[in-house]
Amino acid sequence: MNRIKVVNEVADLVPFLRAVSTKVKMEVFKEVSEDWRTGKEITDKYGEEGKNALKLFEKMKLVETRWQPTDSDPGSAPEKAYHTYYSSFSINSSCPVTEISDVLAVAVMSEREFRKYEKEIYESVGSDGKFVGDIAEELKLSPTMLKSLIKRSAKLEYRGHRVERLEAE
Repeated sequence: MNRIKVVNEVADLVPFLRAVSTKVKMEVFKEVSEDWRTGKEITDKYGEEGKNALKLFEKMKLVETRWQPTDSDPGSAPEKAYHTYYSSFSINSSCPVTEISDVLAVAVMSEREFRKYEKEIYESVGSDGKFVGDIAEELKLSPTMLKSLIKRSAKLEYRGHRVERLEAE
């Protein structure tokens, strides 16, 4: 089935730019684009970084999942398998230069700097979640910068106009 991801909001570019930000992520993305791969196959081949890439792709809704039986042991429990959800992307967005600057800054931001922002947002959100505008004001971030940081994070998620912590698996 051909599915096309339409990107209309500029902050939605961050996950796609980050999806291939390291060699391992790029290789894992290529593998799940070609065929269904189990989490075990990816972890065996790419280690913990490969496993984390799958989690990130799942959070960004870049992969679909299914449970499939294991080939090696017919009596064992099925394994979660991953495959890319979209076959192509259509990017149709226009925005002020300041917004695209925020988006690109987050996409290329060092891991260390990003973790600092992520930690501040995570602590601000608390266990109950928090309104986006309140967080942006508290941390003195533009709404686009905040949204871009959240889109990049594997620990945070937008739900309506609120930011919430993702539940640990």
